[in-house]
Amino acid sequence: MASFDASELREGSRRRAAARPRGPALARVADVEGPNGLRLRHYRPSEQARPRVVFAHGGGFVLGDLDTHDRICRRLADACDVEVLAVDYRRAPEHPYPAAVDDVVAVLRWARPVAVAGDSAGGYLATMACLRLRDAGEELPAGQVLMFPNTDLTLSQPSIVDEGSGHALDTDFLVWAVEQWTPRAADRAPASPLLTTDLRGMPATVLVTAEHDALRDEGNAYARRLAEAGVRVLHRQESGLEHNFIQQEATSPAAAAADDRLFADVRTLLDG
Repeated sequence: MASFDASELREGSRRRAAARPRGPALARVADVEGPNGLRLRHYRPSEQARPRVVFAHGGGFVLGDLDTHDRICRRLADACDVEVLAVDYRRAPEHPYPAAVDDVVAVLRWARPVAVAGDSAGGYLATMACLRLRDAGEELPAGQVLMFPNTDLTLSQPSIVDEGSGHALDTDFLVWAVEQWTPRAADRAPASPLLTTDLRGMPATVLVTAEHDALRDEGNAYARRLAEAGVRVLHRQESGLEHNFIQQEATSPAAAAADDRLFADVRTLLDG
């Protein structure tokens, strides 16, 4: 099985982010302290208060930070006319499951947002936080926005093999990342949103997947299971695109068009 160095991967992620164009200018962007000393970044598209969305970044539970996803948060705030509160959650392997879920739950309790969003592992954290709040009988965000999310830590869906080579997300990395997040194999099924017995009462959901993504099938299956549980779901599988296309719009017209569709779905979700 392949092995990776977390420090090297994190540095590479930061370099790639620094090479991308900067996102749109906003009225205000500021780092703030959240609950339990968590570092947050608050994006406001205007001086007037807008609906608030909590955002959890992707990166396989190991990579990513406020800077690597700054452009996405700026674009989300600008395109959807929302305030975005990005969470600098604790990462594996230093802080394995359920540390990052705990952090996102704490921010949701503290911020009371209209929605929670995340890409890839961040999408996993967003929906796991909603499951935690639901099971505790606490107030949920009205919506969740899940961009090509992890939902099955057992990695048992066909696209793990079918699309796990030659595209943006390789199976070898995915297996390694899941091992960092859940070192105990026995935790993986119980910690998988797709394998949760009952999904009733979850927030209205926007969920987007990509055709050439190892996580495609588990994302599609999660959208189906939510709908079967009576949850309002806006789901789209984007043809021809790979995992993490939300970061590729500057070089891919197809990704840019898919992003526009995603933002339109988010606006529809927020309009009720």
